[in-house]
Amino acid sequence: MNRPPADQDRSLTVLYDGACPLCSREIAWYRRKTAREAIDWLDISACPDAALPGGIPRDQALARFHVIEPDGRVITGARAFVRLWLAFPVLRSIAPLARLPLVAPLLEGGYRLFLVLRPRLTRQKPASEPASKPADACHCTILKQ
Repeated sequence: MNRPPADQDRSLTVLYDGACPLCSREIAWYRRKTAREAIDWLDISACPDAALPGGIPRDQALARFHVIEPDGRVITGARAFVRLWLAFPVLRSIAPLARLPLVAPLLEGGYRLFLVLRPRLTRQKPASEPASKPADACHCTILKQ
């Protein structure tokens, strides 16, 4: 999926579920680190469907971690985390390890297991269920880093 040309900038865009306590804590950890490139942080739990970038449907955006490259390419799952790690000097050195032939499938498998356990760990509704907030009460804000 690609973002429309008008929406493209030179920032990496990270879509995250701000309604998930685990996800919010992890994103807060990343935001405290110094990135070597511009990153836009988009809490998709607070965005109306029309504000979601790249035409990514809400259920897909909530179901898996997404990173959108500055050129509009969308990366999901464990590969998206590896891409995010490349943006941080403190994590950059582990990213190549995550791309090794045996490690990459293990990371994706671990991520998929987390997705199954996440509703139980956070006591939240599965991503396929709609958020409890009405769309008109949501405020979509991109936080810059």
